[in-house]
Amino acid sequence: MRIITGILLFLLSASLSATDKYSRNSNIDVVQYEFTIYLSDSYDLIRGEARLRINHTGSTNSINLDLVDLGSDGKGMNVEEVRVDNKPVHWLHNNKRLEIELASVKDEGETTNILIRYYGIPADGLIISSNRYGDRTFFADNWPDRARNWIPCIDHPSDKAFVDFIVYAPEKYKVVSNGYLYEESVLPEGIKLTHWKEEISIPTKVMVIGVAKFAVQLAGEIGGTDIWTYVFPEDREAGFSDYSVAGGPFTWYSENIGPYAYEKLANVQSKTMFGGMENAGCIFYSEKSVTGEGRVERLMAHEIAHQWFGNSVTEKDWHHVWLSEGFATYFAALYQGYKDGETRLKAIMNMSRQRIISSNKIHPAPVIDTTIFEFMKLLNTNSYQKGAWVLHMLRNELGDDLFWKSIQTYYARYRNRNVLTSDLQRTIEDVSGRDMSRFFYQWLYLPGHPELKISWTYNNRRGEIKINVEQVQEGHIFEFPLVLEINDRSGTRSEQVMVKQKVQSFTIKSENTPYEIIPDPEVRLLFEDIS
Repeated sequence: MRIITGILLFLLSASLSATDKYSRNSNIDVVQYEFTIYLSDSYDLIRGEARLRINHTGSTNSINLDLVDLGSDGKGMNVEEVRVDNKPVHWLHNNKRLEIELASVKDEGETTNILIRYYGIPADGLIISSNRYGDRTFFADNWPDRARNWIPCIDHPSDKAFVDFIVYAPEKYKVVSNGYLYEESVLPEGIKLTHWKEEISIPTKVMVIGVAKFAVQLAGEIGGTDIWTYVFPEDREAGFSDYSVAGGPFTWYSENIGPYAYEKLANVQSKTMFGGMENAGCIFYSEKSVTGEGRVERLMAHEIAHQWFGNSVTEKDWHHVWLSEGFATYFAALYQGYKDGETRLKAIMNMSRQRIISSNKIHPAPVIDTTIFEFMKLLNTNSYQKGAWVLHMLRNELGDDLFWKSIQTYYARYRNRNVLTSDLQRTIEDVSGRDMSRFFYQWLYLPGHPELKISWTYNNRRGEIKINVEQVQEGHIFEFPLVLEINDRSGTRSEQVMVKQKVQSFTIKSENTPYEIIPDPEVRLLFEDIS
C-alpha cells in the first residue's frame, strides 16, 4: 500500500472540513415549500405567500431564512406577516435574512408550519423582462443562491425539499415548473391559476417557474416519463425541431446511470442568463438556443445529465460543485462519444485538456477551491473541464466495468440526497476494493497537472529504448500511468509505465529503432507535453 505522508493527510483533512461559510442551522430541515405567487402585466411587483413545513432535528427557538430585503433602488421583498403554527410571532427582516422567533423551544422530532406573506419587485432571481419578440416573460433563474430574491427559503443546496408553485397570472400565459401539473384553471377577470407539484426533494437552486406565451409539444414518452417542449410561439417549428434531440441523452443516461428521478422533463426556451440552466425536470435554455439548425444537442446533453448529477445527487457544499458540473460535462462527452464515435470523445477531451492547461497558466488552483466565496466564480474551467478530466482518468484507472459499476452504485446510494467528494471516493473504494486517496488528493485538492519533458534514446546493441520522463511543474510530483505509443518499421505498439518521481527512466525492449514515440495516444491523461 502506498504511504501518504502526515502533511498530506493534514492538508486533505483541512480541505475536507472546509465549508462555503453558509450559516447552516443543523437543527432544522425544511421538508416542503408551497409558494403562491401573484403576477401582473401592469407592474413588476409580485405578491407572495410562502408556506413551509419544517422538521426539527434538534432544539431551537428561532428559524432563519434567506430573503432579500428592500434596497435603495426600491427592489427587494417587504414582509407583511409571519405566522407560526397559525399564530403571529415576532420576526426581523434585514441583511437579506428573515429571523423568526418561535413562541417556545421546539425539540427534535417536532414540526413547525410557517406562513409568510410578502411583496416586492425582485432584485434578481425572478427575471421579469421581454423576450426577443418583445413579449413579457417571467423566468426564475436561481443559481447559485439567487432564489432568496423572490422566495423565502434556505437558499443552499444542502437543504432539499418538496415544492409546490401556485401561480396567479394573466390568462394569456402558460406556466411551467418543477414536478407535475396538478391544476390549471381559468378564473374570473382574465386570471389563470396554475399549480405544479414537485414530490421529489430538490434544492432551491433548481426550484423555478417559467411564465410566458408558449407553444407546447409532448415530444415523446421514454420509460414512463413524458418529455415536453416549451418554446415561444414564433419559434414553434424551429424549437420543436431543435429540442427533439432530448430523448437521445435521456435514454442513454437512464440505461447507463440509473432511473430518472423526476415526474417529467420539460425543455424550455427562456430568458435564463446562462446558456442552459438545469432546473429539476424543467430545464431552461437561452432563448438564443433555438435556431432551427439543430445545434443544441451538446448543450441539452449537459443539462439533462444534471438531472442525475447536481439535481438528484446534489453537492452538500458549494466547493464540491464539480460533482455537478464536472459530471455533467463528462457524461455529455461520453454520450457524444457513444453517438458519434470514440474519435469524437477524444477530440472533446483533447480540447478540454488544452483549455485546462491555458487556465492553469493564468490562475493555478485546485478543483476543490476553498478560497472562493463568490459562487459565480465556481463556474470555471476547474469545475467543468478539469472535473470531467478527473472522471475520465478515473475511468482509465478503474477500467470500464468498475467505473460504470461505481457510478451506478454512487447514484443509487445518493439519489435525491446530498454528497461531498468523500462520498464519491468511499463509493468507488467500496466497489473496487482499492485505496483511491492519492488519486483524489492529487487531482482534486491540488492545483496543476503533470508538465512532462520526455526524451528517448535507442541502444541498437542491446535492443532497448531508454525513455526519460521529467516532471517540471512547480510543487507536487504526481503519480500516474503513462501510455507510450511506439512506432517503428514493424508497426505500432503501446507500452505503459508508472510515473512516480520527478525524474524517472524506463527501459523497453525493442528489436527495431523507433521513428516516433507518442505519449498518451488515446488521450487518457491530463498533462502538458513540453518536450
